[in-house]
Amino acid sequence: MTLVTRTFVATLCAALATLASAAAPPPPAPDPVAILGAAKAASGGSAWNDLKTQHSKVTLSTGGLTGPVERWSEFSTGRSFLTYSLGPTSGAAGFDGNAGWTQDAAGESRGESARAARELAVNAGYRDQLAFWFPARHPATIVYKDREHRDDADFDVVSITPAGGREFDLWINADTHLIERLVEREASETRTEYYMDFRAVHGLRLPFRVRATRGDPRYDEVVTVDAIDFDAPSKPVNFARPAPPAPDYTFPAGKSEVQLPITLANGHIYVEVRLAGKGPFLMLLDSGGANVLFPQTVQALGLKSAGAIAATGVGDAKSDAGLTRVPSLDLGGIVLANQVFVTLPLDAQFRRIEGMDHVAGLVGYELFKRFPTRIDYVQKRIVFYQPGQWTYRGGGVKVPIQFRDHIPEVEGSIDGVPGVFDIDTGSRSSLTLTAPFAETNKLADKYHATAEVISGAGVGGPARARLARGALLKLGGVDVPGPVTLLSTASSGALADPALAGNVGYGVLHRFNLVFDYRNEAMWFEKNALFDDKDVHDRAGVWVERGKSGIEIVDVLSGGPAAQAGIKSGDLIRSVDGKPVAGLTLDALRTRLKAAPGTKVKLTLASGRAVTLTLRDLV
Repeated sequence: MTLVTRTFVATLCAALATLASAAAPPPPAPDPVAILGAAKAASGGSAWNDLKTQHSKVTLSTGGLTGPVERWSEFSTGRSFLTYSLGPTSGAAGFDGNAGWTQDAAGESRGESARAARELAVNAGYRDQLAFWFPARHPATIVYKDREHRDDADFDVVSITPAGGREFDLWINADTHLIERLVEREASETRTEYYMDFRAVHGLRLPFRVRATRGDPRYDEVVTVDAIDFDAPSKPVNFARPAPPAPDYTFPAGKSEVQLPITLANGHIYVEVRLAGKGPFLMLLDSGGANVLFPQTVQALGLKSAGAIAATGVGDAKSDAGLTRVPSLDLGGIVLANQVFVTLPLDAQFRRIEGMDHVAGLVGYELFKRFPTRIDYVQKRIVFYQPGQWTYRGGGVKVPIQFRDHIPEVEGSIDGVPGVFDIDTGSRSSLTLTAPFAETNKLADKYHATAEVISGAGVGGPARARLARGALLKLGGVDVPGPVTLLSTASSGALADPALAGNVGYGVLHRFNLVFDYRNEAMWFEKNALFDDKDVHDRAGVWVERGKSGIEIVDVLSGGPAAQAGIKSGDLIRSVDGKPVAGLTLDALRTRLKAAPGTKVKLTLASGRAVTLTLRDLV
């Protein structure tokens, strides 16, 4: 939603004239600068020259939710500011001329400091400056790309790459001489905006309806203009990132920190919370995850969910997500008031993949952004500190973090190849490299990675990757030797983002005690007693889940111990080492299948057949 409204001024363009083609030899490409000049003339000409500011009020509709958006922008600087209200949530976003920022429903603001976010903010600022007509305001590379015929119309496509930004395309209808589309790559998806219902305003021709899509019409965003004016007298607009709001939480009286036990299972961290005075509820802790509730929890709390917005993750699929508000969230006496939660139907997934049927949802980012936080994987505890009463005094290595949406990222490298890596306490893996990063750097060849495995599952469903082992992962000034490395094969979702190198999860993170300070964009890595342990992948060559009839073999690695023992996908396990699986958790089984090389694990299948696996390293 934010990107649509932040790029709205890009719609204030009109026609492009095209150059006639000759027979032969091939004609030179049309001059894109001349085309843009014609566009300016057709949409208002000199009427644009002296304009200084733009103010609009629009209605945004998406995912079954509708609400108002109000936006201000400056043509000379590209600075912008908007506010929105959509169902149970609201917020603001802006660009101060140098960097973009967002503000959530609680009034907390965040600088969008990741590279991709910076590039998209520069693009939006470039369009707000109308710099394709006034190049002195912001330099860019402008080229004529192609002539396209779509929807019974001919379009000239002009490609623009602003300095400090990324490429985007303007599609111009050759007959109407109006810019009717904008195409821009976001993270793992491409956003296309369609401009319609052009009307005369102040001597200009402007679209009064914009539809943005990322391919699935269920999640399209439609903007309808209610009012728009230029250079209207008004009080000065503050485009700077807002100061922190008054706390929306209470800390236990007389305490400067709160310690809570954590449960570690399947490479995930779980904490107990109370919601709306009820509970306790067990919730997964995800450093970059929004507040999430599963449907049975929403029902138990007597709440209702609104909307059906798109939720994506590491897999290819999307899931409908609603929104609701919870009156209070309590962690060991820290009480957060009136919290917005995304509602997602992940109950069945957690029962199947985690083997846990009593998980209520996820928490993470909303806690970390408010409180400096320490995770102790050895002592199995988490500590939240009172803001303003805490200073880091440990001996860990400080690493700067930046944010892509709500996900913390660090700059680093894997075996000398630099990139940006998500820090993800909600990931069970060690190091998962995105498909574009792996392909661009030919890492499958470098690591001789041919075996393909299921690497995990999330909001987007199951994910697959090629199995490898890196020699040295660097995260800022931290060295991590020998991480199990998964080369994603995803074609969509988070692991298809070309701006991201990879995702760092439990297999790496649990070798440290971690301290996060989101407000000051820093974290510390403290080596713990687990640091020198070898990073281990499953040594049986299987992916197991809990099905309706017991523990099921979902995937078998060709040539692995399970395949050599004759195990096939779909087989059900009745007992492990003589013990019925009814009393065995998935976490315990997966741990058993990571035992030392040479360990023999005896399985009895539902067919009655008994097999023995001899475990060995697969990478």
